[in-house]
Amino acid sequence: MLKIVALAMAGLLTLTPAVACAETISTHVLDLVRGEGGAGLPVTLSRRQADGTWKMLASAMTDDNGRVRAFGDNLQAEEGLYRLSFDMSDMSKPTHSAFFPEITIVFRVADPTRHVHVPIVLSPYGYSTYRGN
Repeated sequence: MLKIVALAMAGLLTLTPAVACAETISTHVLDLVRGEGGAGLPVTLSRRQADGTWKMLASAMTDDNGRVRAFGDNLQAEEGLYRLSFDMSDMSKPTHSAFFPEITIVFRVADPTRHVHVPIVLSPYGYSTYRGN
């Protein structure tokens, strides 16, 4: 570590932040009825293009705890509008709401170097979201 600092101070090494990737966007589905994460939900991540259309960047399934920790290895987050779409149509799972077959959350990434966590708190006839950390 001291060698890296010495090289940087001598002007022989430039320290730059790592490229922000889609791992900076995560989500978590919390089932209020069961008090557990919503496991096995398909989730897609899209970005709004300049012409107003949405481009799907990646898809994932929530894990056993209801989380999607990463949406891929090669995606770079940029400033702009993003959309998470949760497919809630599989009624055989008790974590899914019969009333909302799909939940779509649109949010803004203002600083792509910061982690953005967008959880959903779910009940059979309602849901809520917020900017987590």
